[in-house]
Amino acid sequence: MGKTVLINISGRDRKGLDSKFAAILAEYNANVLDIGQAVIHDYITLGILVEIPRADDFSAIFKDLLFEGHQMGLAIKVKPVDGASYENWVKAQGLERRIITLLGKKITARQISSVASVVAENELNIDGITRLTGRISLMSEPVNPRASIQICVSGKPVNIRAMRGRFMEISRDMGIDISFHVDNIYSRNRKLVVFDMDSTLIQTEVIDELAKIAGVGDEVARITHSAMAGEIDFKESFRKRVALLKGLKQSELLNITKNLPLSEGVGLVTATLKGLGYKLGILSGGFTFVGDYLKEQLGFDYVYANELVIRDGVVTGEVAGEIIDGEKKALLLKALAQKEHISIEQTIAVGDGANDLPMISIAGLGVAFHAKPIVRERASNAISSVGLDGLLYLMGMHEREFNNGLG
Repeated sequence: MGKTVLINISGRDRKGLDSKFAAILAEYNANVLDIGQAVIHDYITLGILVEIPRADDFSAIFKDLLFEGHQMGLAIKVKPVDGASYENWVKAQGLERRIITLLGKKITARQISSVASVVAENELNIDGITRLTGRISLMSEPVNPRASIQICVSGKPVNIRAMRGRFMEISRDMGIDISFHVDNIYSRNRKLVVFDMDSTLIQTEVIDELAKIAGVGDEVARITHSAMAGEIDFKESFRKRVALLKGLKQSELLNITKNLPLSEGVGLVTATLKGLGYKLGILSGGFTFVGDYLKEQLGFDYVYANELVIRDGVVTGEVAGEIIDGEKKALLLKALAQKEHISIEQTIAVGDGANDLPMISIAGLGVAFHAKPIVRERASNAISSVGLDGLLYLMGMHEREFNNGLG
């Protein structure tokens, strides 16, 4: 009869380590049931769960492992696992799994402690922790500091609503973004990413900039603020604001595009995602002339926005066709998913305003980016401490996978 054994190996890492210990187990025809390894600052922790076909071989394997560990200066622990414990471990693989991502300028022990406490309170088990950002130099100040870790947990939360609330409190009090979503086949197979435009891809509301040129800046800004905060209907507010732009020259619109302030990390995000084969779209309550410019500059595949009516080179104060509001954005996202032959769970939506909530809520991964309070409270995932490149970490990418050099 066989024997199940858990082997833990730790100490300074070196080349050939795995090969030597695997060779010992191979001599006794051991079957590997589970294996995991982590290396931090040249120190390794290797765990191997094996089934030894002949229980009588246990003592010999134990001796060989200890001898090799002594030769290499490693600590070796070998522990038999009883049948009931092993079967309980096997059954646990059917538990719900979720991913918690911490993202900020830096990660502190206090932040991790707070998040881990919430995980424990909800009776979840931490199965793994992975650093997604690169190594940080302590000798020179990084130009664009980023720190992100991904925590994989399993189990059913005691109270998922309260858990999200606690994460939001920690995020607010400790200046770190905490995202929390289900880990499933869709989370590893996203295909389409759509973005709001104004105050998401660009650091301004274009309609406010046009209003300044038209001399109605204050009036339009007040309406814009109320609309983004969800205080008034978007379509109604949009018509009111566009009407105030009557008389602007088309040449003035084009000048706006040349000086658009892109949000931090936009170039890196679009270049990385395009390089990996993602389809990218802009779903905006802004204007097509800006969306088309960004499509050309950054390589977006789709642009849906509002079209200003222009006659004889002058803005009439009207909008052509249906106004794109929050509900329309959600419908467009569904239509694009169908066009790309993917499920809605394989989509990602990013935005900042109240009119982005419908698409954020139905996307497989919905993200509030430097969002208004009402959006931040309702979205499960948020980026507030870093630039738009934070999205890549929320998607589970390691920094080495980024299309570096573009920002």
